[in-house]
Amino acid sequence: MEKAPHFCLEGITPDGKVKTICLDELLSQKPFLVLYFYPRDNTPGCTKEACEFRDNLSRITPYATVAGISPDSIKSHENFRKKHELNFYLLSDPEKEVCRLYGAYGEKKMYGKVREGVIRSTFIISSDGIILKSWRNVRVKGHVDKVIEELKRLSEGEGE
Repeated sequence: MEKAPHFCLEGITPDGKVKTICLDELLSQKPFLVLYFYPRDNTPGCTKEACEFRDNLSRITPYATVAGISPDSIKSHENFRKKHELNFYLLSDPEKEVCRLYGAYGEKKMYGKVREGVIRSTFIISSDGIILKSWRNVRVKGHVDKVIEELKRLSEGEGE
């Protein structure tokens, strides 16, 4: 079992407050944390993914807190949050340090070209900081449903 790398980043809370948010705070709220990394605010794939999390949050919150991380600025996150009525944490990682810690930054192929960037990734982390499940090079369509299925499976396994 891999321990989730600790971090503190500037971010926006679900109710729109800007503050420094640390992994420990996110882990303390629910049995699990869904931490997802995405390339950019307001791009088609990232918007679709964020809206999928938004629209399914009532199915996720019995099990987990949701936090999205991208290199975008707080100002960009504020606009993204308002425009799409996002209801979960958005964290800013402009230096891409946390992206790198989680292996969510590196070479990726886009339109046949190899370049460096954020690799769309999702992690389910237990309240004691252990990465229980990870998805790399996420395809947006149907992804949130897979996350919810895994959360249900993990929470049922908790009582064993």
